[in-house]
Amino acid sequence: MNQGRMRPILLSMVLMTCNGALAKSKMPNRPSAVPGEYVVKLKNNNMAVLSNVYLESVLKAQVVERLSPASNAILVRRPLVEKTSSGIKALLSNKLVERAEPNYLYYVVGGTSELPNDPELGKLWGLINTGQKSVGDMGEIESKPGIDIDVQRAWQLETGNRDVVVASIDTGVDYSLPDLAENMWVNEVEKNGLPNVDDDGNGVLDDVYGFNAIKNNGDTKDDHGHGSHTSGTIAARGNDGLGLVGVAWNTRVMSVKFLSASGSGTLADAIKAIDYTTQMKVTMTTNSWSGGNFSQELYDSIKRARDAGILFVAAAGNDSADNDSTPGYPASYDLDNIISVAAIDSRGELAEFSSYGKTSVDVAAPGVNVLSTTPNGLVSWSGTSMATPHVTGVAVLLKSAFPEMTYSDIKARIIKTARPLSSLRGKMVSSGLVNAYYALTDTPAPLDPEDPINWQKVTAEASTPHPYANLYKNSWTLHVDGAVKLSLHFSKFRTEASYDRVTFKDANGKVFGSWSGKKDDSFSPVVVGDTVVVEFLSDDTVNEYGFDVDAIAYQ
Repeated sequence: MNQGRMRPILLSMVLMTCNGALAKSKMPNRPSAVPGEYVVKLKNNNMAVLSNVYLESVLKAQVVERLSPASNAILVRRPLVEKTSSGIKALLSNKLVERAEPNYLYYVVGGTSELPNDPELGKLWGLINTGQKSVGDMGEIESKPGIDIDVQRAWQLETGNRDVVVASIDTGVDYSLPDLAENMWVNEVEKNGLPNVDDDGNGVLDDVYGFNAIKNNGDTKDDHGHGSHTSGTIAARGNDGLGLVGVAWNTRVMSVKFLSASGSGTLADAIKAIDYTTQMKVTMTTNSWSGGNFSQELYDSIKRARDAGILFVAAAGNDSADNDSTPGYPASYDLDNIISVAAIDSRGELAEFSSYGKTSVDVAAPGVNVLSTTPNGLVSWSGTSMATPHVTGVAVLLKSAFPEMTYSDIKARIIKTARPLSSLRGKMVSSGLVNAYYALTDTPAPLDPEDPINWQKVTAEASTPHPYANLYKNSWTLHVDGAVKLSLHFSKFRTEASYDRVTFKDANGKVFGSWSGKKDDSFSPVVVGDTVVVEFLSDDTVNEYGFDVDAIAYQ
């Protein structure tokens, strides 16, 4: 996982073909109304004569929208913590209100399936995790049902809007792929103009699908695969009976290429790419790349995008690093339009390669064994590169549903509504996994019931030598009478990332997870039963500190 640190800009990815199995799932209970919203009919044609400011002051509610003049009704929003019955009672107590109802949700009846009909949907554990195996370059992983971004419910509310344009700043996009062709941004002036002529006067010849910063022209077709892969996760066309589906499958993607066929690019080309997207007034950019040191010029280009209202979603990096102390760029720039994204696997564990940071990384998303589109077909890759477009897709859903939201609104909503996972606690700002449904409904996510920090605890001791030796191999068995679940607390855990590994098993040898890298002050994967067996195996190169167990949490 330690790739080419000498390159000026690095992709955050590794790749391999996926052979996951198709799985079916049922639609969960759908919400009956938009949380916190009410349709209020006013008396005596008051909608026409009273201002929003006045109505908000007397109704103690935000006026979201004025409905038709014939209805004399407004849409208002009250606090989510309030019960619906209490909200209606409060509104009806006002002398201006004739009637108040929840903002009910309605769904199609017949004619389409409840899920898009894309045949590979069942392999996309990051979108809908039913417990199907996650298969790809990180091997085969037993998934934990429900560890996903919750699009199944979110799609009942929003699937994306073509007015929202995402610029993929990457290796380009293969705009001929069936899953992407219909959702490509197209510069109609250039498409219908003359060859080798700057028809729209933006300084780029023939930029029909976007901009190639390497060649300074409109030749943006992907010659690597990475940009097509990330774009497929965001916006692969849905419900077309082909391939797979993206998070926001009705939006448009602009292809902006600054990374070459080898997967590397320069600072100069990165700046040109970002400035092009700012000039073209895109809604947001997705940035699955990292490398280099702090650059004031790169910082300034992202700042120019911020000043134009553009959200910049960025991969945290694949260095297993704490970005708080070892920043990774561009994700670590101190700009409020950047959302920095870490990666988790299908069990909900922070990916062993993923960088993290309690204050510098915002949220996590699926980034291990992620299936998506490439010029060579559907393949499954891993990296914070693969996590980033999941968050970009959720940002698109938010902007599609609420066009008035700014980049700062979207970022705050994504962080606030992330679903807490015990494995992410203290590792990022949100301590959670991005959740599309909670974001769209502005619903606070429930606490993680599997978080061992809330369980009973007993002291325990288990340690490696400090440092451990080459080819060190050992196991420890820890037990709590009567426990049904166990999790070990490591006061310190440091092994050579991806090479020296600790595996967690039950008494019968069933594997419940494995760790590598740095995970100080963390609880292990939960093991079912009253016994956990810890197995450690190192290689013959780097010798790190090892680990210390100081407690067992149990139920």
